[in-house]
Amino acid sequence: MADQTEPKGQKQQTRKSLLLRLDPSIHDALAKWAADDLRSLNAHIDYLLRRSLNEAGRLPARVPNPRKPGRPRANAPQDDETT
Repeated sequence: MADQTEPKGQKQQTRKSLLLRLDPSIHDALAKWAADDLRSLNAHIDYLLRRSLNEAGRLPARVPNPRKPGRPRANAPQDDETT
């Protein structure tokens, strides 16, 4: 196994996995909505949960902004800040 050290000052962000059981009609509606917004189903569920937490005033301040949609450009700077 290769040593995967991180640059000094940067910490690795991990994402949690979750098994989610949905009614098939709910899944289909979410999948259509995600496709209409050009998101994957997973990204759309993440977006909806973040929006709901924010509206309820329960989104933790330390939660980073989600990555912008689309493929990153090859020559784009690799920073974590979004505007």
